[in-house]
Amino acid sequence: MSPENRRLGILVGGGPAPGINGAISACVIEAINSGLEVVGIFDGYEHLVRGETEFTRTLGIDDVYRIHSQGGSVLRTSRTNPTKEPDGVKIALETLKKLGIGYLVSIGGDDTASSASALAKASDGDIRVAHIPKTIDNDLPLPGDMPTFGFETARHVGTGLVLNLMEDSRATGRWYFVTVMGRNAGHLALGIGISSGATVTVIPEEFRKSKVDLAEITDVLEGAIIKRRANGQSDGIAVIAEGVAELIPPEQLAEIPGVEIEHDPFGHIRLGEIPLATILKKQVEQRFADRGESFKIIDATMGYELRSASPIPFDIEYTRTLGHWAVTFLLDDSPSEELKKGGLVCKVQRTLTALPFDELREADGRPKVRIVDVDSQLYRVAREYMIRLESEDLDNAELVSQLAEIAGMTPEAYKARYGASAALS
Repeated sequence: MSPENRRLGILVGGGPAPGINGAISACVIEAINSGLEVVGIFDGYEHLVRGETEFTRTLGIDDVYRIHSQGGSVLRTSRTNPTKEPDGVKIALETLKKLGIGYLVSIGGDDTASSASALAKASDGDIRVAHIPKTIDNDLPLPGDMPTFGFETARHVGTGLVLNLMEDSRATGRWYFVTVMGRNAGHLALGIGISSGATVTVIPEEFRKSKVDLAEITDVLEGAIIKRRANGQSDGIAVIAEGVAELIPPEQLAEIPGVEIEHDPFGHIRLGEIPLATILKKQVEQRFADRGESFKIIDATMGYELRSASPIPFDIEYTRTLGHWAVTFLLDDSPSEELKKGGLVCKVQRTLTALPFDELREADGRPKVRIVDVDSQLYRVAREYMIRLESEDLDNAELVSQLAEIAGMTPEAYKARYGASAALS
């Protein structure tokens, strides 16, 4: 049964992603065409958990019909988590009721979906909730292996930026270390690395363990540089997923000057505050300095410039479809029992569907995460395009001798030092 209040609220949580405005636009247009009044809620749950109703705006079709191609979020966004605030869910629910909201569309990643799920359960049907999943990390396991919206645009824009750096690298004969966003999974880094033809891409999944010594990560990068030199080339680009930083033991990170470990409202380490590319650059440069060589690497971090990029056509079409479907789902008078209070809307191939909020959670409540399958054929193909030390390289005595000479080591010492990194994945 549908709520009595015919007002629909829209809010955005988490980090920006290309396509947010397309989803907002489609929601507003379909809701108004369906006889609903639409209220845009600014800054996610930030003001709702304080009982503040003034940070809202009634939206009409004229306000949104041309925003679908814009980056960013016209409703802004925040990482406020009502489940982490004292009585946050209760106060947010009361505030929505003060606003006369009977339907809510939330746009965000898994953490925002968790907040939407908690709100839907607490409202007990008074407010039906539809969540539109987004993240440039592409780590939500949507059915049919569909990407999360924003990912394709972020990969497209990131590839262009890396291609520019690659030309600079070739022109100057230098190496670049580029960190790319991606907390739990390396999809974005790998996608940019493959598309741009980066020399080597490093993602957390390839290490196959929860904690990795900083020296092991350094070995992978140094090994790629040495192997590329053996091929007669002094330049290169390494694309590194920021999630690699979470593998480094906190005590090691704490020992690095200038690194402070901070957490966001959802309890995650703020990876953006950890200068991973700079840390790895200094580690590799020190390795060469220990051999008496001055070797300078340029470090760069890529992420914020991807999140609010103008969406490519794929994400425009995708988000407009999801926005329309979110309203259609909310107005369904006969949903299944498990979807009566709300759910997550998604597209599978050419079919639109809705999933219970718990569908993307493990039995213990933790979010399910879609990681890169390093045993897949697709990943193996990606590895074929990289220049990095592989296990079979160590079986080639002539090559090992050449690599060891460049590293200033004996062949035996070289194999002992880099054997573990060569065996990764």
